[in-house]
Amino acid sequence: MRIGVLGTGNMADALATHWVRAGHEVVVGGRDEERARRLAARLGGGAKAAALREAAAAGDVVLAALPFGAGAEVVRDLGSELRGKALIDCSNPVGPGFRLLTRGGVSAAERLADAAPGVHVVKAFNLCHEDVWRMRPPVFDGRPLAVPVCGDDGPSLACVHRLVRDTGCEPVPGGALERAGLLEATAALFIGLWVGEGADAQAIAPPLAYAAG
Repeated sequence: MRIGVLGTGNMADALATHWVRAGHEVVVGGRDEERARRLAARLGGGAKAAALREAAAAGDVVLAALPFGAGAEVVRDLGSELRGKALIDCSNPVGPGFRLLTRGGVSAAERLADAAPGVHVVKAFNLCHEDVWRMRPPVFDGRPLAVPVCGDDGPSLACVHRLVRDTGCEPVPGGALERAGLLEATAALFIGLWVGEGADAQAIAPPLAYAAG
């Protein structure tokens, strides 16, 4: 599979590392092409560097590893290159005080979809710090990490499920893209618990057998 990566930060690095190891062709795109070249060199495996537009055009699927404030603008500009493709949004619109910047309105993922009609946005990989994605693989107490995935297009969801498995994790159907805001709110809550309170967020949920009473 050909994967375009928009962004050169930690999430781009961590996720693309798994995908290069799984044998996918990765093209890293950045506004700073020197940073893109450095990241492609670190990834190895034939990963290439390019401008953002070239990376978007090169991928069968594209990862938007972009800050919440910049994502919609970049995707709007690249709409023609992204049309018809799966676009993975891993962003978290979380600000100071662990506040949800969307304020319960349109989710970050839906804003990307609105910015580029015809693009199949899929929300995934937003619930964990990049250090978790650097694990080979992310397995805890013998159980692979579960990754919720939200989206509307069946083939795009299947593609992202495959990429989740290539990180060593298990995809969990999270529903339509309209539920992406729930994932983003969950991230805001969990980050506040983990970082703000030093609490084990995993401990707030009962085992599945007890979840429905």
